[in-house]
Amino acid sequence: MLLKENRLKKKKDFEKTLSQGKNLKGDFLFFKTIKNELEENRFGFIVSKKVSKKAIERNRIKRRLREIVRLSDFKNTEKIDGVFITLPYIKEKSFEEIEIETTSLLKKAGLIK
Repeated sequence: MLLKENRLKKKKDFEKTLSQGKNLKGDFLFFKTIKNELEENRFGFIVSKKVSKKAIERNRIKRRLREIVRLSDFKNTEKIDGVFITLPYIKEKSFEEIEIETTSLLKKAGLIK
């Protein structure tokens, strides 16, 4: 599970990241990042009802993304706030495909090796 200090929780943090952040796009994920002044990286995950009307499926996707981020080996670089936004066809992807896409976006952002 992603630690509490590594999660974006407040609406204002999400809004700031979404409005001012740099945008990275993958096949079925967007990743928006902005620098923060904290000692930790923080991440948020948005899975809309366009992806699935069932909360079970949306939560499963968020759990998978959180686990991939938790297991990532981050460099000691600038700390960021990041938001992953999913596109509807992510629910058809396997865990391995989601992991590859997520790690490639984290590499593009310069967060992992």
